Amino acid sequence: MHHIPHTMSTQHPDNVHQPFFVENGMLGGEDEVQEAFYAFSHLGCDEQMWDFEGKEVDNFVVKKLLTKNEQFFKSKKLGQDVFLTLRVPNPEVEQTEAKILLETLESIPRSYDAARLFYGSDIAPIFEVILPMATSAKSLNRIYHYYKDFVAGKFDKLIFSGDITIGEWIGEFRPKEINVIPLFEDKNSLLNCAEILDEYVKGKDLPYVRVFLARSDPAVNYGNIATVILVKIALQRLYRWSQKTGIPVYPILGAGSAPFRGNLRPSTVEQLIAGYPSVHTFTIQSSFKFDNPVNVVQDAITKLNTRQTGAPVEIDEEKALALVEIYLKVYQEQLKELIIAIKKVSSFIPKRRKRKMHIGLFGYSRNVGEVQLPRAITFTAALYSLGIPPELLAFNSLTQQDFSFIKSFYGNIEYDLQSACAFADFDSSYMPRDVRDATKFYAVATRNNFVHKEISSYISQSIFSGKIEDLSSHVVHAAEARGFLG
Repeated sequence: MHHIPHTMSTQHPDNVHQPFFVENGMLGGEDEVQEAFYAFSHLGCDEQMWDFEGKEVDNFVVKKLLTKNEQFFKSKKLGQDVFLTLRVPNPEVEQTEAKILLETLESIPRSYDAARLFYGSDIAPIFEVILPMATSAKSLNRIYHYYKDFVAGKFDKLIFSGDITIGEWIGEFRPKEINVIPLFEDKNSLLNCAEILDEYVKGKDLPYVRVFLARSDPAVNYGNIATVILVKIALQRLYRWSQKTGIPVYPILGAGSAPFRGNLRPSTVEQLIAGYPSVHTFTIQSSFKFDNPVNVVQDAITKLNTRQTGAPVEIDEEKALALVEIYLKVYQEQLKELIIAIKKVSSFIPKRRKRKMHIGLFGYSRNVGEVQLPRAITFTAALYSLGIPPELLAFNSLTQQDFSFIKSFYGNIEYDLQSACAFADFDSSYMPRDVRDATKFYAVATRNNFVHKEISSYISQSIFSGKIEDLSSHVVHAAEARGFLG
């Protein structure tokens, strides 16, 4: 049993400012190799997610990390002290990216060979992969068995009848097996997480299981409150499953800097630790890393790395799920009214990484009903730019009793709403009236950020009038005032 990481540096492009090592305006290629080393060596993260989903990625990252940073990786062994975890495309959803999955799995033994040459011992630098949009044990098993049987398993296959084996020709293939981490991103998968694990662990001698719970995409699909409920229920069910089976579960929470996407920033680490005591690994996304002073980031990561995990916050599942249905209906109705404005602003949200589009030929899109939406960071940035923090949508569906009930398991709700309200423009023509009235009713509004309000007011008026030529710089200035892009 090895050390399970507490802080996973990711490549989510929610940052306003770019790091010093970016050469051509957008992170990509060699920059991301440098970013991984920076996250390990300077910030103190003990894991880096290496994302093959929807973007072109350096397949030789292990070799480059080890050879360019020899002294660091001699003392901090990759695969033992710090970890590189691959996020692969899901062939069941991203058909045009499907073969990238196979190429990625084939690269794992090659990375193993590079590490063995570097360390002179058998340390697997990569032995876990993350499957996004996981919905079944079958999808996890396909990756697990494909690697075991067709990548590592081809060792003893004859090249042709009467000839030598592939292993005699090429050498051994290690590791022999890999762990597959499901990334649950939709309502059904979050609620069925325990049943999916039940099926996945059959016939395997697994010392532990890691499960990744999304925070951003569910928020886009279901709204902030509903997503918190779904994640809290999933954590409760995972904890109970672990107690029943005796298999340790180490949950990962994909929280970003915006309250809508989790509200994990250096200044909110204590709140997240208290709110999610059973989460073992928190994602350290780009805004966390690059939009805050380095020493502040380092201190926050140290807190996350040294904390003790415990039992999850208890939640009345039946009562909470009934609330989700009421909330979700209102959220989706309000979203339909805003979608045209969201799409108009989305084109002005700056790109921070060299990514393929997640719409059309090279990927997938997010949908709420029949409405096609931008990805979570762009979606969040667009609404904030209009002065409509998405955390406030459907807030009017909650009664005072509902609010008190939510506070029993979502202790940070008032803090998150106050953080969001600071960037709200309640005079915006796009702000749903019911939301405006409900926010005042619950007295969660806080001191407004007048710089942000002035900018967002200009953006919303420009979108409304169709005079949108100079919006790009205003969108960036609004993000600077917030401290995160989306």
